[in-house]
Amino acid sequence: MGQALPDCPVALVVEDDDAVRNLAAAVLEETDLEVIACASAEDAISVLESRNVNVALLFADIRLPGPMDGLSLARTVEDRWPDVRVVVTSGEDARGDARLPKEAVFMRKPWRALDVLVQAEHATLAARAA
Repeated sequence: MGQALPDCPVALVVEDDDAVRNLAAAVLEETDLEVIACASAEDAISVLESRNVNVALLFADIRLPGPMDGLSLARTVEDRWPDVRVVVTSGEDARGDARLPKEAVFMRKPWRALDVLVQAEHATLAARAA
């Protein structure tokens, strides 16, 4: 879980809980995506702004420490990097939240590994088609 090769599609996991972040990263490491894990939205934005990283999937918790929560991060990604597939997670149902980006997928915790893998596959296919 570090820096990825420039041409390799990346899954960016953003979760402040170490155990959940490590579990999501471990699930996503079973895919064709490289994995970069962050504990805050601000760290994720730094990764996204890097010209050497091809982020295909953002997998982010809604509740994150710092000034930017996961919904704000998801909206920023949708606006600035529209080709990135966005999945947001939370223990609370956020499907009716007006702040949830239109194209984002909501996944309630505890999520199933299979559901995460399906989203990764969609992101991988979209990254290859681009």
